[in-house]
Amino acid sequence: MALANKLPVWFKQELPDSSAKELQKQLKTNRIHTVCQEARCPNINSCFKQHAATFLILGDSCTRACAFCAVKKASSRLVLDLDEPRRIAESIAAMGLSYAVITSVTRDDLEDGGAQIFINTIGDIRKVSPKLKSSY
Repeated sequence: MALANKLPVWFKQELPDSSAKELQKQLKTNRIHTVCQEARCPNINSCFKQHAATFLILGDSCTRACAFCAVKKASSRLVLDLDEPRRIAESIAAMGLSYAVITSVTRDDLEDGGAQIFINTIGDIRKVSPKLKSSY
């Protein structure tokens, strides 16, 4: 019996198609981070084919060192990217999303833990895509 027959159906990963590759290129060009990429989600190609992503704000590195997480750990003081909210909002509009999920790395190095960047991101998204449904 072949190994493929022993694996559950949900274990199969889709191969990236041109739309998924284009989305990855757009995200990289705009310096947008996603949980999909940073946490090495096995469903990334399926989501990207549907132009869906979970946006990761406050950078791509976490200030905590949780052993179970694949997100990069901060090895030095992190710089806060104040332009990130605008880029996220513009990317969501360009993708034509009707729903977006926003999450973040942990930023214990920031006095407010990154709350202001959440506020700015949500505000910028609402300006550019007022009908967008979202989850934070």
